[in-house]
Amino acid sequence: MMQLSGIETSLLSAADVMFAIEQEFSPIQEILQDCFNRVETRASALSYIQGLISTIERKNSWQLAEQAGCENPYAFQYLLGRATWDVNHLRDLTGQYVVDFMSEDEGVLSIDETGFLKKGNKSAGVGRQYTGTAGRIENCQIGVFLSYATAKGRALLDRELYIPQDWFKDKRRCKEAGIPDSLEFKKKPELAQEMLQRAFDKQIKPTWVLGDAVYSSYSLRVFLESYLQPYVLAIASNYPITIGFEQYKANDLLESIEAEDWLAISAGAGSKGERYYQWTRKIINSDSPDGWERWLLIRRNIKEQNDVAFYISFAPNSKSLQDMAKAAGSRWTIEECFEMAKSEVGLDQYEVRSWVGWYRHITFAMLALGFLTKLRWTLQQTEVLLLEKKVAKNPMYAFLKSRGLV
Repeated sequence: MMQLSGIETSLLSAADVMFAIEQEFSPIQEILQDCFNRVETRASALSYIQGLISTIERKNSWQLAEQAGCENPYAFQYLLGRATWDVNHLRDLTGQYVVDFMSEDEGVLSIDETGFLKKGNKSAGVGRQYTGTAGRIENCQIGVFLSYATAKGRALLDRELYIPQDWFKDKRRCKEAGIPDSLEFKKKPELAQEMLQRAFDKQIKPTWVLGDAVYSSYSLRVFLESYLQPYVLAIASNYPITIGFEQYKANDLLESIEAEDWLAISAGAGSKGERYYQWTRKIINSDSPDGWERWLLIRRNIKEQNDVAFYISFAPNSKSLQDMAKAAGSRWTIEECFEMAKSEVGLDQYEVRSWVGWYRHITFAMLALGFLTKLRWTLQQTEVLLLEKKVAKNPMYAFLKSRGLV
């Protein structure tokens, strides 16, 4: 049986797992059938996906080719480079696949970026820029992503490669990297807005849109509010806040908060249990429609009270402080996406330099991650049913059930 990255089961037989894999992989084959007209290119795409979801240590073209039984990576290099196919069609089908499986009332969309460390200056968009991947300025590419998370899991829906402004001053460099002549410089919040627009156009309506301070720009917030889309976006401590006729820096408002205004609320479960912080909020000026408000949301560490985070939230009046705190804590689901995508499906292990090559590898990795997320949920639910059947056969269970105790 093929070993899959990040998939572990304890109760299911090998036959059960194989059956689930075959059932869940069928929609992936249908997606590839839709995207690739040529048999040879479709076969390469299938082998590429199978390599990404496998347990091989490195997932660049050479190792993937070896996994597929090929003597060289030329077929994969052609797939990621010169082959004719629409990577945005694959993106759209990947997003629809994820949403169809994960769609729930409590879904959240998160915006964030991740860095891809690089050597040299040939890779599209590469440059010395800050990346949270390293926690400092490094020579890297930056990808801006949109993720979707529900109780069933989390996966990546969309992606854009950030091209720094200085690249557009060197047409020759852009041409060598395959960057289209028609491409214009866009700030990261603008890339985020494009991805959100595509999601909204597909009728994806999340409970919240979440993002860090990079993505709390005024224009992006106005865009979200035009859709009456609730959001919680992090802001810097010196962000200007207007209340009444006065303007403050966000951290200046801490002095006006009474001790009883802070409420201990969990921001969600972490590796060591529930993550409790103190939270409070203040209504701030806005031209929100009736029944909606814009809020300053503040989080404080219970033990280290100088450790404070600030957010702007737009939401209906019916949303409680607990709702906002839970939403703010859910932003980390996209960080989990990055971790899983890099460790399980080789999101960052590509060796292509071109603009189109980046989009093609990244989109394949997104589809692979979506498949593993869906398979993981299916196997978990199958294990739950199997465990329930085993428990139901226990005489003690029958005794407790007869007395209404279970």
